[in-house]
Amino acid sequence: MSDTAVLTDLSPAEFRSTAAAIEEQVGQVIVGQTEVVRAVLMCVIAGGHALLEGVPGLGKTMLIRTLADVLDLRFSRIQFTPDLMPADITGTDVLEESSDGRREFRFQPGPVFANLVLADEINRATPKTQSALLEAMQEHSVTVANRTYRLEEPFFVLATQNPLEMEGTYPLPEAQLDRFLFKIDVGFPSPEELVEILARTTGAVQPRASIVADGRQIIRMGMLARKVPVAAHVSEYVARLVVATHPDSDEAPDMVRRYVRYGSSPRGAQALILGAKINALLEGRYNVAFDDIRAVALPALRHRLLLNFEGQAEGIRTDDVIADLIARVPAG
Repeated sequence: MSDTAVLTDLSPAEFRSTAAAIEEQVGQVIVGQTEVVRAVLMCVIAGGHALLEGVPGLGKTMLIRTLADVLDLRFSRIQFTPDLMPADITGTDVLEESSDGRREFRFQPGPVFANLVLADEINRATPKTQSALLEAMQEHSVTVANRTYRLEEPFFVLATQNPLEMEGTYPLPEAQLDRFLFKIDVGFPSPEELVEILARTTGAVQPRASIVADGRQIIRMGMLARKVPVAAHVSEYVARLVVATHPDSDEAPDMVRRYVRYGSSPRGAQALILGAKINALLEGRYNVAFDDIRAVALPALRHRLLLNFEGQAEGIRTDDVIADLIARVPAG
């Protein structure tokens, strides 16, 4: 049997059971945050990248590290700081002396050469350093000294950032933001969840998660998700939604015209469709419904809408714009 045949040999039932097992094991360490865990898992299955935003101390880094453990992926963490240089991410050529006395350059891979790369507090580095991830995120390769090095599959960048109003942060370039499949907001835990967090983290025994899948299984799950059929009227609905995010469009509702400067790129439509396919499988269906599109609309679009000055001055959130968009763009 060929490798391709092995990779595609996965049933929807196996997809759902594996995803449930992954979520269960992550839940052994992470308290609550079920929607966040689900969204991150969807990005991993889709082969996309995720950006998690929240104030410090909410467990963003722990979630990503736990997911790497559960999936038995080669994990690498990059702590972004203002003095981080691009070569600190991608790697560089180093001069070495061979056994026969000759000197030659050898490429020393950087931390981006892993299956799951945690870009921790990505908005604390300068835009120049942030952009060093662009080629890796889009092309799954790194170019150093005119030589291109392929990254091992599967490859994901899961980045965390603190809200932009916090001291010592830099806004991410729009081109880099667009490379993230989802932007996921991490909220503060409830009082009940906070009590459980204290019980798990201040006791003598630290919870641990078990391995339930690997990179090969994740690739198989992604391949199955891409096979889920999407009816023409659902695709047309996604197209209308994305077009309506642009203020100069005839389809744009009043809120978009008033508060949005630029709308979503075509990658937003791709994220909606791919996320909806995975959501349908997780819900036990092998077809995409309108509700699947709505379920992933916020994480797929919130970082792809750029508010104008009026929207920023009035404290409008992109989530508010998207919610209004969903309410006003007809499905049929």
